[in-house]
Amino acid sequence: MRMFSREPDVVSQWIPKASASDDRRALPLISVVLVNYKQWDHTERLASRLANDPLVENGRAEIVIVDNHSGPHKAVRSLRRMDGVSIRRWGKNKGFARAVNEGIRLSRGSWVLLLNPDMTALPGFLEAACAAGERLVAEDPRAGILGFGLLDSDGQSQSSTGPFPTLWSSLARLGLSRARRKYHICQPGRGMVPWASGCCLLIRRDCLKDIGVLDPDFFLYYEDVDLCRRAWAKGWAVWHEPAVTLTHHCPLHLREVPAPLRVVTRHALLVYGHKHWPGWHNRILRLVIRTEIFWRQRWTTDLRSQASWKALSEIVSALADADLAKSRSILEALLELSTNPYSKNVRAA
Repeated sequence: MRMFSREPDVVSQWIPKASASDDRRALPLISVVLVNYKQWDHTERLASRLANDPLVENGRAEIVIVDNHSGPHKAVRSLRRMDGVSIRRWGKNKGFARAVNEGIRLSRGSWVLLLNPDMTALPGFLEAACAAGERLVAEDPRAGILGFGLLDSDGQSQSSTGPFPTLWSSLARLGLSRARRKYHICQPGRGMVPWASGCCLLIRRDCLKDIGVLDPDFFLYYEDVDLCRRAWAKGWAVWHEPAVTLTHHCPLHLREVPAPLRVVTRHALLVYGHKHWPGWHNRILRLVIRTEIFWRQRWTTDLRSQASWKALSEIVSALADADLAKSRSILEALLELSTNPYSKNVRAA
């Protein structure tokens, strides 16, 4: 068992427990948590397909949707009419980790399945996922987290596991394609892995009760790596089962990455480094990112991009002072500004 010398600084959050008067047989076996952010069409399509699964129809599965302030959409009414589907809508984008935690809080299943909305699940997927989880626990009682195989839209295998990032690996892997900077090539068979992607992750509730939920200091990205690292540190095992598959249509490496999203990814790596790397590694990382900011500010005249790099500089300074709350508030302000249709004349200064 691989252990780690430093425990991450994570604020545990309450996870619901059934009372003694609950009919345990009525509780779902699995709770699917979908976080929606301006992807109502994808969310409705996936939820509709999952709602037709026999496990949902007989009450053994539930679907919990948490919306990060995506605005009104006709899909909401349709989703609210679906049996086995519930929706929690927020008036602010609180980020992926906090939205997942809200979904976990509202859910009741023995297993929690995190899914991105831009997925296609074949009929019977939920039954296959539950069977894989139960079979794995019977073989390895330490199993706490299970990732599944992902396919691109063209049917090709998509990497979904990786090594725990270090400063040196993060810098060295910049020379790889975007699809491989964070991930390993998928292994051919089931086996233990350091971490598996949070876009499709099955987690035992017993594991969550022990290690806590996703770390709310992360806004988006690396919260899955951190969760798996904490699981290993507490004696749980993380597995990957490529025989159970979904299609993931819009992974990050296939999308354009505008400046605000680049700031999100840098913030995530900085937070991860702050929690898991030696201090001098973090000083080097901050220096590398400041160098990137310097050159990017000189390569662009776009005011929105300039505002993004200025915000990233402030985030770096906040994390140099170990002020995680301030770094997050800067990021949230940037994202709110970048999505505001009335901020076209934003100034970089």
